Amino acid sequence: MSSPAGIKLFSFTGKMKVLHLSWMAFFITFLVWFNHAPLLGVIGASLGLSASEIKTLLILNVALTIPARIIIGILTDKYGPKLTFAVLLFLSSIPCFMFALAENFEQAALARFLLGFIGAGFVIGIRMVSEWFPANELGTAEGLYGGWGNFGSAAAAMSLPAIALLFGGEDGWRYAIALTGLLSLVFSFIWYVNVSDTPAGSTYFKPKKSGAMEVTSVGDLTLLVLMKLPMYGALALLTWKLSPSGVNLFNENSALLAYTGLVLLFIYELTQTWKINGHLFSQPVADIHRYQFKQVAVLNILYFATFGSELAVVSMLPLFFADIFHLDMVYAGVLASTYAFMNLMSRPGGGWLSDKFGRKKTLLILTAGLALGYFAMSSINSSWPLALAVITSMACSFFVQAGEGAVFAAVPLIKRRLTGQIAGMTGAYGNVGAVVYLTVLSMVSYQDFFLVITATAVLGFVVLLFMKEPKGTITEVHEDGTVELISVS
Repeated sequence: MSSPAGIKLFSFTGKMKVLHLSWMAFFITFLVWFNHAPLLGVIGASLGLSASEIKTLLILNVALTIPARIIIGILTDKYGPKLTFAVLLFLSSIPCFMFALAENFEQAALARFLLGFIGAGFVIGIRMVSEWFPANELGTAEGLYGGWGNFGSAAAAMSLPAIALLFGGEDGWRYAIALTGLLSLVFSFIWYVNVSDTPAGSTYFKPKKSGAMEVTSVGDLTLLVLMKLPMYGALALLTWKLSPSGVNLFNENSALLAYTGLVLLFIYELTQTWKINGHLFSQPVADIHRYQFKQVAVLNILYFATFGSELAVVSMLPLFFADIFHLDMVYAGVLASTYAFMNLMSRPGGGWLSDKFGRKKTLLILTAGLALGYFAMSSINSSWPLALAVITSMACSFFVQAGEGAVFAAVPLIKRRLTGQIAGMTGAYGNVGAVVYLTVLSMVSYQDFFLVITATAVLGFVVLLFMKEPKGTITEVHEDGTVELISVS
């Protein structure tokens, strides 16, 4: 893979310095977000947790990330990625330390729930990178940011058990977890001192109004409201999973309160959306300032199938290999880590392919490969050679993660001043996918689980046919009223 002119991986000045610091910040968020995963056995033993309580921690860890990505997207567009990322890294160290000091399930559960917020850090860097790189390099730059940052979860799996052993004793895991919190705290200052929101002389375009996403036609407003429903559906599904019908963390009254809260939140969000966009019924937006929200909707569905399936498969693959091939969990975990390991090259590869061959064509090919990959995984059984099963999962993983890179090669080309919010919504759909797929997994066989992902990938392919290739320019308006045209091709 040759880099386009202007992307010099070993440079640490100008836009490359910003790119490297961005993926490092994202890497730390994923390191912290998944710091519990490789230590669950010792954490469970140390705190006396049951199997259902451990599963509950896994669910709680992703619960808050859905609304968090929306909120962080709004804050990024309003206050800029420099301040937003610094504050997120600083504040997220607090629940990380809380988890390291937890003495019982309730304390650990609260800390894990709050740590779901750090999973929204990804959104911030998408806007930062889009400010520093031109359209013809953006796919590769966003892919490097996403792929290398995403590797934080694999780094946690590889390093934290060894760090816990190094500290030794019953509290070794606590020191390992706390160390990731300290890293987050320290890097919040490093980030703030070393970056700026835009290159010198460039304008940081902000939304005209804050509180909800802007759309530019009545039809798009209807589609925006429809696209909010699956996010609330996923949060309702999480509530059900935690209720007496699921793992019984909530009693019936608490579950009812949570459902009521979701309904009220949805009503509030609808009123905010109307406040920002109600004028469309009486005052249409001029064509030059319009963007098509269907572009966002298509990317949401594709990220549901790509990142949603990655989060779900990373969670279940060690158990899958252990059950199907009768392996011990340590060996199964090492084999399963090859799936996440592919991120280092796959996601940048997807972005690079988008830059070279076009956004839509690349997404069509990768989505087709994704569907075929998961269909192949659905047929894995104990009669397969283990090596072939691992190679199949790695091949599938390439299409999954390259697809993620290709999705976020297109996100910043829709509407510059809304990039944080668009990235937030698309990113949230990845978590919605994870919640849906993990819920499906709790009800069906491994084979059917992979077939369900295959079916959603096929749906993504069909929806993708309605996407338009980003071409020409997008229009943004300076505060003094002058218009700037930003190239997207």
